[in-house]
Amino acid sequence: MQVPVLVAGGGPVGLSVAYDLQKRGIQCLLVERNPTTTRHPKMDVTNGRCMEHFRRLGLSEKIRDAAVPRSHSWDVSWVTGLGANDHELARFDYPTVFEAQDQIRAKNDGTQPLEPYMRMSQIVLEPLLKGWLDESPLIDLRFGWEFVECRQDADKVYSTIREVATGRTEEVISDLLAGCDGGASRVRESLGIQLGGRFGVAEVFMVHFRSTALDVLQRFGVAWHYQTPRGATLIAQDDDQFWTLHTIFESREAMEGVDPRQLVFDELGAEFELEILQANRWTPHLCVADHYGRGRVWLAGDSAHQYIPTGGYGMNTGVPDGLNLSWKFAAFLKGWGGQELLNSIDVERRQIGVRNRQAAMTNMQIRLDIIEANKANNGACYLAGPAGDKARAEMGRLVQDLGNIENEALGIEVDDRYVASSVVCQEIVEPTWAMAEYTPSTWPGMRAPHVYLADGSAIFDRFSYEGFTLVRFTEVDASPLLEAARAAGVPVELLDIRDANAHGIYECHLVLVRPDQHVAWRGDTIALDPASIISRIRGVYP
Repeated sequence: MQVPVLVAGGGPVGLSVAYDLQKRGIQCLLVERNPTTTRHPKMDVTNGRCMEHFRRLGLSEKIRDAAVPRSHSWDVSWVTGLGANDHELARFDYPTVFEAQDQIRAKNDGTQPLEPYMRMSQIVLEPLLKGWLDESPLIDLRFGWEFVECRQDADKVYSTIREVATGRTEEVISDLLAGCDGGASRVRESLGIQLGGRFGVAEVFMVHFRSTALDVLQRFGVAWHYQTPRGATLIAQDDDQFWTLHTIFESREAMEGVDPRQLVFDELGAEFELEILQANRWTPHLCVADHYGRGRVWLAGDSAHQYIPTGGYGMNTGVPDGLNLSWKFAAFLKGWGGQELLNSIDVERRQIGVRNRQAAMTNMQIRLDIIEANKANNGACYLAGPAGDKARAEMGRLVQDLGNIENEALGIEVDDRYVASSVVCQEIVEPTWAMAEYTPSTWPGMRAPHVYLADGSAIFDRFSYEGFTLVRFTEVDASPLLEAARAAGVPVELLDIRDANAHGIYECHLVLVRPDQHVAWRGDTIALDPASIISRIRGVYP
């Protein structure tokens, strides 16, 4: 079998890669070792940047229609439990999707994502993506087939895939290979790439269950997450009947013989009717691949990094990984992108992987500090009477003082920036980066800021999907750059904008935006050799 692109892995990252490729007219084969989409409730938040990507794919509203309704709560509540004698210690109030959309439009200063966050389990997202790909004539989806190994030369990638049920193997020759095959990635193994970081950073037991006992499960009102000082987190998957409890244990031995039903009752402090859907222990890691690929084989998602889920950085880092990879694959296959464009996947996305690994640990440390404070106080916040009241007040203040940065980190969510990228016309003075906020800038390598234009449209919706967009805010002559692009076969569309607010946020008269909405170059005139700008951004150097 010969195909332009082989995608190994059918999770949300691999499915997103395949969707983007077929939208760009690229045929691909996707193999996934499992016979169906996941049954495990991984991921329960899709952040604003991922939703911007799904909007660019034309899928954001379809996905939101299947997600937790836009009017539902995003609150995070710390409680002693959900029993009749339990107490709420602290609550972080967040706007609903509808409210967030209104706030984004009203603010309109470039500091916000175009799309707010969304609540949806991976159990729901994967079948949606797969269903849409099933309808594409350019995609051959093979669930129940696993990637075995590969080798590559200067021209092709030679892979072996195997049907899990029968053991039958096939050889696949592809121009490019996207390794989206998870933490135990065989693509990464075939490349001889190692993972670095911390392994086994916690021991966690997960219970996914169905229950309509809202009198217990919404004891303190509707919340997205209920968290306890003993180390349990209850996730409301749909605010109706599906729930997931994650409990941190001190050791693997401590969870031996755990009864999932009793664990739920013990951690939540109440007994109620429930149906166990899935229960297992799992061990999170904090690791990043030493490299994200080489030659014609590149990694994205969990094959390149694995995190503690505090902050939801796994899939929300993986999907941008994949969509950084896919447009570059398309450019390479269409002849206008060079090998250096592929090589830039490593330098661009790995630095984000390392940064987000640290952020996930920072978020986890807050939870660990609360757990340790509860232990140091001998669990006094669970006592009745004045002593318990005093301890609960102190614990509530501690929780509020430590904050909930994992759900407020706009710098992580929006400000992916590609420092020292070989395919960006970098400037020396880099704007300050902060985890908790995003300061809009068109510094080359950063995501272009979102802004609504005077006519009510979003500037992101005006960008080219196929190639680059040269945004022009004044009558400055842009023809030298456009002519250099045409000569090199690079698709560049001119977008004329006359909007004072947008012009101020975008800082320069001319801003060249890549297909992934990151800035490639900016200036007030075409002062440099325009051919050298085009050579750099397409990864083909003279």
